[in-house]
Amino acid sequence: MAQLRSTLFLLLTIPLTAVFGLLVVLTAPFSPKTAYVLIDAWRFCFMKGLVRGVLGIRTEVWGADNIPDEAVVVLSKHQSAWETVALQQWFPRMVFVLKKELLKLPILGWAFSAIGMIAIDRKAGLDALAQVAEQGTDRLRNGISVIIFPEGTRVPPGQKRRYKGGGAHLAVQAAAKVVPVAHNAGELWPRNAFVKKAGTITISFGPAIDATGLTVEEVNRRVEAWIEAEMARIAPHRYPRTPVAANDA
Repeated sequence: MAQLRSTLFLLLTIPLTAVFGLLVVLTAPFSPKTAYVLIDAWRFCFMKGLVRGVLGIRTEVWGADNIPDEAVVVLSKHQSAWETVALQQWFPRMVFVLKKELLKLPILGWAFSAIGMIAIDRKAGLDALAQVAEQGTDRLRNGISVIIFPEGTRVPPGQKRRYKGGGAHLAVQAAAKVVPVAHNAGELWPRNAFVKKAGTITISFGPAIDATGLTVEEVNRRVEAWIEAEMARIAPHRYPRTPVAANDA
């Protein structure tokens, strides 16, 4: 059944994303507001119709009342593709920090570019950090939240990588609030896996951290501490007291 559900999900996702992606590309240069309305419509169809209806994946939400009514820096655990769409429900005016290679994807990459995603060269070092700070501050000042995965890539459940300081640096530079996010999406939607399992994903939003007056190290440390502790609460079978380090190779 999971194989059949996953096949149908893929067959429906491709045309849905292609149609809405082209519409976003065509409308974003003239009306960013309309582009975000289209993105929200796509997200609704994807999450409610395909993820919930076809795959049988539901969502349990903790701490949604912790989300401020303003643009924020969102620092989230990254386990699957699920959160890249799901987070848009709680931060509808948002952009991601992503690797620039994704802009080359047909339709989807064009849509990313059209709505102003922050695309960086991961090998650029300090230049990439400065780019995130500059463009991210601009987005925040225009009421657009910035979503960053501080571990830099998708990490299997029960493992962790070093939390990079780019998101904390942006929050400090922009004197913005940070919302840490923990979830267990990788339990049902493993990294690069074709077959997804039915079930319930738990996502938890932590209390906002005001980066004003804090150092980058302080913000990053608070975010990591909250997320990893929350992961142990969400999935205690995966997260012992000392999480297993992921293989960086």
